[in-house]
Amino acid sequence: MAIKLKDYTDKSTDAVEKELADLQRKLFDLRVQGVIEKVEDTSLPKKTRRDIARLKTLLRQRELAADTTATA
Repeated sequence: MAIKLKDYTDKSTDAVEKELADLQRKLFDLRVQGVIEKVEDTSLPKKTRRDIARLKTLLRQRELAADTTATA
């Protein structure tokens, strides 16, 4: 299940950071599951990594926007 970035643009930074932490934990669990047992959907780690990257990009955009408004 890929996340939609527009779903997170309205959410607070804290909510996005919490979701990021949840996805990182999910990725860890998928890696452990891949070692211990057979994974049914082998594309889940890749999708999860991409979702993490999307959220990190959103957080970085917010950080840069805050810096721009602070210096202006």
